[in-house]
Amino acid sequence: MLKEFREFILRGNLVDLAVAVVIGTAFAVVVAAFVSDLVTPLIAAIGGEPSFDDLTFTINGSEFRYGHFINALLTFVIVAAVVFFFVVKPVNALMARMKTGEDVEEPTHKCPECRSDIPESATRCAFCTAQVQPAA
Repeated sequence: MLKEFREFILRGNLVDLAVAVVIGTAFAVVVAAFVSDLVTPLIAAIGGEPSFDDLTFTINGSEFRYGHFINALLTFVIVAAVVFFFVVKPVNALMARMKTGEDVEEPTHKCPECRSDIPESATRCAFCTAQVQPAA
């Protein structure tokens, strides 16, 4: 059982996920500090409120900290924008560039080696490069 557990822990995708979570958490802390220390004071300087964290209202003794929510919302928007522009857009551009081409409009059959769909007239698989017999 310990051997299986060690294999599970040392799998590449699990380690990659752990690294991504740690880096993502650190990045979120940096962005939260950026929002609370730079962005909100800049917005507050224009609006006249020194800190969004101090914005509250009270109903029946319950304090509602909507300023803290505004800071969290700004943090989320900045993190989402950074992920979109620096991760999603480049990956989409890379995937579009690496696209093999338009889908084949002619009848296809399965490659005997990799089981990919290839045109019936093909003599070599475009995916695994195995030599195949054209379908009759």
